[in-house]
Amino acid sequence: MLRNGLEPWHLLIVAIVVIVLFGSKKLPDTARALGKSLRILKSEAKAMKADPAPAAGAAPEAASVRPSGAAN
Repeated sequence: MLRNGLEPWHLLIVAIVVIVLFGSKKLPDTARALGKSLRILKSEAKAMKADPAPAAGAAPEAASVRPSGAAN
């Protein structure tokens, strides 16, 4: 019965429901915004891979800094 999860007519029904719910005027704007978000995500992921890893000793130094008005 559920041998094939998604058949082409299932996708057609989903597309019709989306068009009815959101309207044909908002769909291009939504698709544009989604594409822009994916491009930003992809560029940030590449930037994170390209950046060198922070030094192991950097985190403890930042944790040991105290404000000037702090008491011991």
